[in-house]
Order: sequence, then structure tokens, then C-alpha cells
Amino acid sequence: MRSRAALPRFSSILFLLFLPPVFSSSSRPQWVPQRVPVVLAQQTEARSAPHFLSPARLDVSSPCDPECHKKAPRPSYWDLRRLLAYETLNSDGQLTETAVAIYGYDPNTSPAYSSGSSGKAQRSHVRRKRQIFGHDGRFSISGQNHLLKYPFSVAVKLSTGCSGTLVGDRHVLTAAHCVHDGKNYVKGAQKLRVGFLKTKHRDTQAVHSFDLSSNFTNHVEGGHVPYAPPTNDKMKFQWIRAKRTHVPKGWIKGNANDIGMDYDYALLELKKPHKRRHMKLGVSPPALRLPGRRVHFSGFDNDRSGKLVYRFCRAGEETSDLLYQHCDAQPGASGSGVYARMWDGRRRRWERKVIGVFSGHQWVERQGASQEFNVAVRITPLKYAQICYWIKGNFVDCREG
Repeated sequence: MRSRAALPRFSSILFLLFLPPVFSSSSRPQWVPQRVPVVLAQQTEARSAPHFLSPARLDVSSPCDPECHKKAPRPSYWDLRRLLAYETLNSDGQLTETAVAIYGYDPNTSPAYSSGSSGKAQRSHVRRKRQIFGHDGRFSISGQNHLLKYPFSVAVKLSTGCSGTLVGDRHVLTAAHCVHDGKNYVKGAQKLRVGFLKTKHRDTQAVHSFDLSSNFTNHVEGGHVPYAPPTNDKMKFQWIRAKRTHVPKGWIKGNANDIGMDYDYALLELKKPHKRRHMKLGVSPPALRLPGRRVHFSGFDNDRSGKLVYRFCRAGEETSDLLYQHCDAQPGASGSGVYARMWDGRRRRWERKVIGVFSGHQWVERQGASQEFNVAVRITPLKYAQICYWIKGNFVDCREG
């Protein structure tokens, strides 16, 4: 039972969590519309059926740290065509590979990283099992008034143990390593299911939930919300089978991407619409342009079974493809959509967009010491064009990100 002394501190944390960003009309961090290139499918060929032997790994590793990524040569046009080619796994086990063409690509429009964004990564000589940095800043979301409403309702669970985010009427964005280990598709990928949390029943003695009398979409980063103990709602998942899965060839390189997680993303198409509100995609802006330089994501961390876990933190170092941060997370959260809330000047409102995919906790061994990061794959203009094409089936509706 929470002590009375703990309530003021918890309330102050919630106040900071839900405090709206205060900006003048001229200084609001805005989604800047930009023309994105075209990634267009070309020739599609059948490939041999996968084996589905290895279980999905919920952690990732790489020999390449942020400085290594920054020093990597910029991929050529032909490199990008090879990396953005993709495989499609169908629920009947058939596998195809599709070559792509790229039009209108200007490397100078790609979001650049900030070279002095957060200094050197923290080093540790002791490898910790938990993926928590200092005080655990995660929040378990309880009660159907939260779980079943936007933006928390866009978070889903994969049957392979990862998380995902609704980005279309029947599409889920997740991490590639949740379905493919870099060499082959993992066990369960052919019969992949996506779970949607729903209330099973409510304890008649459940205590108060948050007041949702005002617009809920303003509560996540909106007005002050007082402390309320969690409800005793019993949750279960409603599952929908995936019809097909798209994975970029940049991930499928025989060893899970030589220099890191640049292409650790995948898109699932469900067999039927989910009938929930989804979150739009957005091209990842530089971290310095994010409100409070802050990112958010929700997922199903393994250490909190049956709970949806929300967190936010300050974005750290970044490269053109990856965003490093110290958001507290545990295995199971990988695949979650990392999002930001910024001002949409055209619609005259604050809007959340998915700007990356949480890849997971990354350990990099350097000279006997371990560097640790939590890593998200940024949605670049090219990745936006590719994912949007997978969702829409055409490039006409994918020209502005």
C-alpha cells in the first residue's frame, strides 16, 4: 500500500509528465512538411521457404557504437536500393523478394545528427541484467479509460514476445528482429499474431481512475492529473493473425546488420482491420527540434506481465539512422513505436507521430568495457517512403512526410 508520504512525490511526477509544453505561436516545435523520395517496387521473385527454427531474441547487440556509425561511409544510391529491397513473408509460408527503385532522393535532405548532442555514452565495467538507468521511470497504465483510448490504444503485443504500434487500418510497425534474426525467420513468424489489450472484467471494488472529463488526447502531455491508485481491471488480449510481413534487406544481411540496427524495422499486415485509431508516421526530426528534446513510447515489458508500460525520456546522441536514449525498458518493449508530439500548423493542433522504432537495449564492448544504450531506428525520408508504400500500396499518397 502506498504511504501518504509517497503521494505528494508521485503527484509531482505526474504533474511533470502531463504538463503541456508552453510555446508561443511562433516558437512551437512544428511538424515541417517535406517532400520525400519515392521508393517503388520493381521485380518480385519467389524465394525458398524459411525454416522458422530459432526463437525471437528480445535483446540486440552490435560491435558499432554511435561514433562508429557517424564514421561509416554514406551509402550510395545503389547501396540504398539494395538495402531498401525487401522480403515479404506470407501466412501460408511463401516468401518473396522485391527489388526497388528510388526516385527523387536528395541525400542533403536527410536529417543530420547533432555531433555534440549528449557527449560520450556512459561506460560501465559491469554488465547489468536490467535495462534500467538509475531510478526506474516507467509507468504501468491501468484501467480501460486509458488502455482503450488513444494514444495508449495504438500499442499492441506480438506473439513472438515483442511490441508493436498501429500505423494503419490493418498495419503494425515493429522491429525486424522480432520476426527475423538476420539469417532466417524466427519460430512463430509464419503464424504471427497481434494482441490487442481489452478489459476482461472489472473488480467491483476497483478504485478511482484518472478523470477523463476533458479531451483525453491532451492528457498524455496535457493538463495536471492528480494521483489515483491503479484499478483492479483484469486484462486479456484479443488476437488477430498477420497476413504478411515485410522486412527490409538492410536487416537481412546474414549477421543482423554489420554495423548496427539501421534497418531493424518491419511492417505487419493483419488479416482483418483492427477498428482502432492508429498513429501517423512522421519523418524523424533532429533531436534538438523535439519538444523538450523528449521521446515517448509504450510497450509490453516482460517484467510487468499483462501491463502496458509507458515511458518518456530525453533523446541523446543520434546518427542519421539511429536515436540513442536512456528510456527505461525491459525485453518485450522492443518494436514499440517511438513518437513525438508537435504542432501541426496546417490542422492547427498538436499531433503525435511515430518517428522511430525502439530496437532495444544495446551493449557495445570496447577495450574490456561495456557501453550501453537504448536504441531506436529513426524513420528517415527513405524509410518513410518505403513503409508508407507498404501501407498504401502506391507512392502518390506517400510524397509528404
